[in-house]
Amino acid sequence: MLKLDILVLAAHPDDAELGCSGTIAAHVAKGHKVGIVDLTHGEMGTRGTPELRLQEAAHAAEILGLSIRENMGFQDIFFKDDTEHQLKLIQVIRKYQPEIVLCNAIDDRHIDHSKGSKLVSDACFLSGLIKIETTIDGKIQERWRPKQVYHYIQWKNIEPDFVVDVSPFIEQKMEAIQSYKSQ
Repeated sequence: MLKLDILVLAAHPDDAELGCSGTIAAHVAKGHKVGIVDLTHGEMGTRGTPELRLQEAAHAAEILGLSIRENMGFQDIFFKDDTEHQLKLIQVIRKYQPEIVLCNAIDDRHIDHSKGSKLVSDACFLSGLIKIETTIDGKIQERWRPKQVYHYIQWKNIEPDFVVDVSPFIEQKMEAIQSYKSQ
């Protein structure tokens, strides 16, 4: 098992890069283990294909020095905050046991961002409940609840609770964003 310090859960490939890749780069530079799990392939996007988006995400992962990058394969636009999706995310949270989770904005222009934010927040809470049983590779997972869940700002101008200075990492952030040439 690979334990992560920070797990970023994003509705679409490129959300993490646009919203918090400077923060990711800053923490990787400090030696923290950081990973991204995308909820969807972004297949409903106007440009690009799911296959191309996966390649772009892999390239961005290299630039950022991620420990892991995975995709849940949830249906873009149509995923829900329901038992099925929560249980799949609980497995991921328990698998990586992150101290901190970063996820989409609570309120945003794209419906998947706020929906993903709620789904991730709910799954983070539920992953700490002893009576919810999940397995991975045939073994029962230990319960785990991240210490903090933070939401990165995307489209709307939301007043932040705090700001991370990513000035030393702005070029790396821009390079990661530019990995998504299809977008």
